[in-house]
Amino acid sequence: MIEVPYQSLPRDQSDVRYAHGPDSAVQPGVPVGRTIEFDWNESAIYPGTFRKFWVHVPARYDPAQPASLMVFQDGWWYLDPEGEVRGAIVLDNLVHRGDIPVTIGVFVAPGVFPDAEDPKNRNTEYDAFDDRYVSFLLDEIIPEVTQRYTIAEDPDRWGICGGSSGGNCAFTAAWLRPDRFRRVIGYLSSFTQMPGGNPYPELIPGVPRKPLRVFLQAGHRDLRWNEPEANWLANNLRVAAALAEAGYDFRLVLGDGGHNPNHGGVLLPDALRWLWRSDDRPDGCAADVAEGEAVVRAAE
Repeated sequence: MIEVPYQSLPRDQSDVRYAHGPDSAVQPGVPVGRTIEFDWNESAIYPGTFRKFWVHVPARYDPAQPASLMVFQDGWWYLDPEGEVRGAIVLDNLVHRGDIPVTIGVFVAPGVFPDAEDPKNRNTEYDAFDDRYVSFLLDEIIPEVTQRYTIAEDPDRWGICGGSSGGNCAFTAAWLRPDRFRRVIGYLSSFTQMPGGNPYPELIPGVPRKPLRVFLQAGHRDLRWNEPEANWLANNLRVAAALAEAGYDFRLVLGDGGHNPNHGGVLLPDALRWLWRSDDRPDGCAADVAEGEAVVRAAE
């Protein structure tokens, strides 16, 4: 049994900030891995786009032992050591302690059109309900990684993570290609922005269960949280309910605050530990639903 310490709920949910734990900070005695930056401007799937991506290799990586793979959307936002997510720091700490297997992180920025009046291609890539983005990863980005590093072939050792539109992008990538990605983290996912609407509440229970393990985070004060249409909170809850009814191995963590990466970033260490846990649960297991486990304090 795990006993969670008492902590009072904030009176106003709109101005809440979660404090990062020690796994999100550089720790004495933990060797720092290498981060390599790449440019990618030769996309056949998104022609004319330019982007960067970063590969983080933990210090314990051994070419003789295939590493697990974790792909993060929004590139630098999820890698920035001063940001909310701090992906490389978290990987270094968890891998060093053996909390997760040796895992190489790939942080991919959304594409931009350098000379266009509206240069961003993020929503086109992330919100689409098709296989273009996952094909872009599998055919263009990941081969640049696998030709340099030894990556496990087992799809149970491949994960994908994102927030907002990057969250539904991560879910869609795994949903369409569970033969490659089977571990998913989605923070405050923008299911409601998908062209044609959110397909998953009806789609998930209507097809045979896929071999996915899914960690979702939703916020009580996410965008349009109390509106009858295009409600970010409601759409995340509907996806979670569909996963529960279909017997998926998933976890939903509800928190306070608005549409920002703070809570998801704080949860990353626990999300990764949960995704990569070795105590495989039986089919049809129920989901865990919890309030955010991090320390809550009012934003100053």
